[in-house]
Amino acid sequence: MLLQSTLDTISVLAQGIELPPEPPPKSEKLLELGRWASWVVMFAGVLALVYGGGKFGWEKFNGGSLESPKIIAGALVGGVIAASAGGIMASVVS
Repeated sequence: MLLQSTLDTISVLAQGIELPPEPPPKSEKLLELGRWASWVVMFAGVLALVYGGGKFGWEKFNGGSLESPKIIAGALVGGVIAASAGGIMASVVS
């Protein structure tokens, strides 16, 4: 009797609770700020690539030292990090 009662209790406790995911109350402004920040980061990355490309052309035209490949590589690495940040955070949180 005690064993059966213990097994029934364990099976009830092992079922788990289904909680549907929902955003916290009053979090819409914070989510909107995050969306704006992601647009700013993407825009800054595009501007960095355009600036690096223009500087690369200018350095080639004038025959100066080539510093622009560092700018382009930095913009590409930053873009990869910024693009993967959302996926990384989603996998960490869930």
